[in-house]
Amino acid sequence: MSKVTLVTGVTGNVGQAVAFELLRRQQEVRGAVLADELPQAREIFGADIELAVFDFNVRETWSKAFQGVQRMFLMRPPAIADVANNINPSVDEAMKIGVDHFVFLSLLGVAKNPIVPHHKIEKHILRRKANYTFLRPSFFMQNLIGFFKEFIVKENILFCPSGHGKTSFIDTRDIAAIGALALSGNEHINRAYDLTGGEALSYFEVADLMSAELGRKITFANPGVLAFRRKLTAMKIDPTYINVLTGIFLTAKFGVAKVVTPDTNLLLGRAPITVKQFVADHREHWV
Repeated sequence: MSKVTLVTGVTGNVGQAVAFELLRRQQEVRGAVLADELPQAREIFGADIELAVFDFNVRETWSKAFQGVQRMFLMRPPAIADVANNINPSVDEAMKIGVDHFVFLSLLGVAKNPIVPHHKIEKHILRRKANYTFLRPSFFMQNLIGFFKEFIVKENILFCPSGHGKTSFIDTRDIAAIGALALSGNEHINRAYDLTGGEALSYFEVADLMSAELGRKITFANPGVLAFRRKLTAMKIDPTYINVLTGIFLTAKFGVAKVVTPDTNLLLGRAPITVKQFVADHREHWV
């Protein structure tokens, strides 16, 4: 019987793309989903992958999901911060059942940032001496059709307190291609990759690219931190998520997010997808 690759977060941007890349490589895929995500997952994948009900917060779901799994694409759900009580123990359980390679979607700069949950997960995997591949991406371009979408559609603005700081945006399609590559063999075991796009852009530059593609003026509003938090609070966005976003955008403002690495290019054998290409590919989201 062939071994299975378990993909967590399989209905999200990265997980979904990883699953499709693995299918393209003719790998056997099992998607880990919450019970209420089953209809959505089945609509996305049809009968192409097996689905398993899995919840990091419900240990009773772990064993069945891990049975027969050799490799696992591991993502931390944004709502889980206390990883010591759920994600880390799930890694232990997976290893006990037979999972022998974890490809973990981490975070750029995580090695020097012990505050973020990703750091704790990486450390736990290393302590357990599990086979790993750590993917440490920069800020996703897909946030332009996620967090930013409402501002762009309704107000024609990009709204975040990043000042003139630049960000080396990466497309999740590139992350997924690298994730599937790592999950398809042993060449990338016990390696960590810093994944960025091929250029660093300010939000002023992103707004100009969007204006040119969409045929209407998109402006970077560049609010202060207090104005940013006030507006998001009025939109009833969860305070914890507001804190996370504030940290991300201030990182850009202070120049920490502008690093461009060669890893994406080297692993894919081509240049990373550009923001300009991403905007052209997804323009229907903002019309």
